[in-house]
Amino acid sequence: MSSSRSEPRQPSGPYDGRPLPGELADAIARVRPRLGPLATRIVYFETIGSTNDVAARLAAGSQSEGAIVIAEQQTAGRGRRGHSWYSPPGSGLYVSMVMAPGRAASEARRATTLLTLAAGVALAEAVERVTALSPDVKWPNDLLVARRKLAGILAEAVTGTAASRHDPVVLGYGINVGPMAYPPELAGRATSLETELGRSVDRAALCAETIASMAERYGDLLAGRFDAILDAWRSRAPASRGARVSWTTTSGDQTGVTEGIDDHGALLVRVGDRLERIVAGELRWW
Repeated sequence: MSSSRSEPRQPSGPYDGRPLPGELADAIARVRPRLGPLATRIVYFETIGSTNDVAARLAAGSQSEGAIVIAEQQTAGRGRRGHSWYSPPGSGLYVSMVMAPGRAASEARRATTLLTLAAGVALAEAVERVTALSPDVKWPNDLLVARRKLAGILAEAVTGTAASRHDPVVLGYGINVGPMAYPPELAGRATSLETELGRSVDRAALCAETIASMAERYGDLLAGRFDAILDAWRSRAPASRGARVSWTTTSGDQTGVTEGIDDHGALLVRVGDRLERIVAGELRWW
C-alpha cells in the first residue's frame, strides 16, 4: 500500500501515527458511506509490535468505538491461544478495530459471543467481492482455501475501562495477500490470495472492503440480526458438519464428528451417543 505521492490525501477525520498512504486513503473514502460507526479514527503504522495492543490502548479512551489500527508489518503479531501470527512487511493486511458488541439492542452477551463468527463472514465476503475467490470459514476464527489458512481473527475483551459501561472488544485480523516465505512450521499449511489467484491483488481496495464488510456485519450484531450471521456462516463452513475433530480434556483425548454450530456459535460434536458443545479450546481437524 505504498504511494508515490509525497502528500497523500486522507478522508476527513482524526488520524494518528503516519499519514495514510494515498491509495488507502482514497479506497477508504470510497467506502465511507458504508462504514457506520467504524473508522471514526484510524491509526496507521509502517511497523508495529501488535495492532491489537495499540487498539487495546485506544479502547481505554472515551469515544473509542470504531477506532482502527492498520500496519504494514507486525513484529509481535499473535493469534489465538498464544500462537504467533507471521506478519512480514507488504505481504498482508494487519488490522485491528475497537468494537462494543455489548451495546446490542438485545441479547448483548450473545452479540459478543458471535463477534468472531460475524467477522469471519465479513472477511470472506470482502475477499469474494474484491477478488471473486470464495474462501471457507472454519470454526472459530480462520479463513481457508483448499484447507490452507488464508486469514485469522483474534477477538480480545478489554476490561476495566472507564470509557463505557460496555467493555470494548478489540477485533484483529490478518489476511495473507502476497506470496511469502513462510516459516517451516507454516509451509504447506498457509496460502495467500495472490498464490491462489496467480495475479496481484489491490491491497488498499481489499483493506477498505474488509472494513466496510465488517461494518455491515457489526450492524447485524447490534441490531440483533443473529440469524443472518449464522446462516451466512453455515453456508461458508463445509467442515462444520461431517469432519472428524479431536481435542484434549482433563480426562484424556476426545474424538468426534462435527454436527454444525448452535445459535450461540458453539461447535457441536457427536461423540458416540452424546452431543458435545465446544465453546473454546484447541481442536485438531482431520
